[in-house]
Amino acid sequence: MMQAVLFDLDGTLADTAPDMARTVNLMRARRDLAAVPLEQVRPHVSKGARGMICSAFEITPEHADFMALREEFLELYGDNLCVDTRLFPGMDALLESLESRDIAWGVVTNKFERFARPLMTGLGLADRMGVLVGGDTCPRPKPFPDPLLFAAERLGVAPARTLYVGDDVRDVQAARAAGMPVLVAGYGYLGDGPPAGEWGADAVVQTVDGIGQWLAS
Repeated sequence: MMQAVLFDLDGTLADTAPDMARTVNLMRARRDLAAVPLEQVRPHVSKGARGMICSAFEITPEHADFMALREEFLELYGDNLCVDTRLFPGMDALLESLESRDIAWGVVTNKFERFARPLMTGLGLADRMGVLVGGDTCPRPKPFPDPLLFAAERLGVAPARTLYVGDDVRDVQAARAAGMPVLVAGYGYLGDGPPAGEWGADAVVQTVDGIGQWLAS
């Protein structure tokens, strides 16, 4: 039986894509460029600022303007963290169910803590989560296992009794390296690489309810 559940943030716990898209479109507006549709950038949200910039401006990280664009994105995003960001349907009910069964839960994300913490406050979850680990909390972020192991230690739960749920192949890699069971949030962003079914997770769930069903099985 699982004693804790850790969630990735973007594309797993919450749909942050609207505000990430809002940020790159503010940047494009500054340059008199047309807005990009949410559908274009949504698959890249889990890659953070790098994914959003590369998608919205069609450049690579090696481009001469990339670092300046990244810094601009991070500055703007800090003012647009929780405008249209919402929990995925069924997530609040799942969290309430976990809490009612004394199953600890927390968040392990590659989003920097300075963004993740106020975002969790904006979602009304800051006082409910047992732990939050950002991309800069540990020396090595996902796909290294360090953040997941750090979170499990903080919760006082063995990795083997801690489920991790994410929507990127790095999430599966990190969980496997940490010795944790792992689910893929098939309703999330998933990126543009191999299909989620090929990532080596214990299962791919297409709804938040699927997480609860897996826990009950």
